[in-house]
Amino acid sequence: MTTTSSEVSVVISCHALERFDRLLSAIESVRHQDLVPEAIVISVDHEPTLYQILVDRFPRLVVVENEFERGASGNRNTGASKTTTPLIAFLDDDATARPGWLSALVKPFSDPNVVCTGGLAVPAWSGEEPSWFPDEFGWVVGASHRGLPTSVAKVRNVWSENMAVRSDVFSIVGGFRLGYSKVGTVSRSEDTDLCIRMGKAVRDASVLFVPEAIVDHFVGIERARYKFFLRRCYLEGRGKIELARLNDGHADLGDEKVYILRTMPNGFIRYARRGIIERDGSQIRRAGALMTGVGAAGIGAAVSLLSYRMGAKAS
Repeated sequence: MTTTSSEVSVVISCHALERFDRLLSAIESVRHQDLVPEAIVISVDHEPTLYQILVDRFPRLVVVENEFERGASGNRNTGASKTTTPLIAFLDDDATARPGWLSALVKPFSDPNVVCTGGLAVPAWSGEEPSWFPDEFGWVVGASHRGLPTSVAKVRNVWSENMAVRSDVFSIVGGFRLGYSKVGTVSRSEDTDLCIRMGKAVRDASVLFVPEAIVDHFVGIERARYKFFLRRCYLEGRGKIELARLNDGHADLGDEKVYILRTMPNGFIRYARRGIIERDGSQIRRAGALMTGVGAAGIGAAVSLLSYRMGAKAS
């Protein structure tokens, strides 16, 4: 049985015509939820051909064009601005929501202190998962990583491919930060930045991770390459330093410290032990990739710090 909710709208962000089939899957996954949203808004990031196709095909949906500069932040903000509900859920065009996704994502908002929720993203590999890929680096391919809570828990941030927010608090902080956004192959953690700002906007605010709210995130074959892995780790390192500068410095990187000091060592030991005991080369490769990924992120962070310090001296 399905029920229509006047409490929540869903914004689906898209930007590329070649991802049209996956976008259709995302739309259908929302339309078949047991909790039907008040509105489904499709926000198109400066792709006029895709926009017109969507307008013609979905006359009953709200289809809009990004009103800001190209990038995920402006595109999501545009979609959110067309909603009128107290809650807004976000989904990307390469993610499909499993049954019960929206109701699970919305349920915690019965607590007035909850300002944002987010769920689990399971990688849907277009080919075989690389034997060397460590589960701790799920975020590299837009998936949840090993080490996240297994039940509803308070966290610093969730991810915009599978997220819901209180619209009033979202508006108070100005939505996703313009100028700090994923654009093309350049990745930034605009969703982490949003969660940090929303968590500080009101007293006793909570951001919750809800593992029962599940989406399957498509992982193209290009993301299964080691070169992509290293580049994404490098950019993440650079982005985290930028994130700290935009907020309250290293005080906002506590999750990263736990990740580096606890999750990474535990992962390395687990893979290395299995590799040795079971004589499994793939486990050894995972241990190696884990350390290489940490190193690439560290280099990215160092480069970012150096560039900022040189810029400060020049000014």
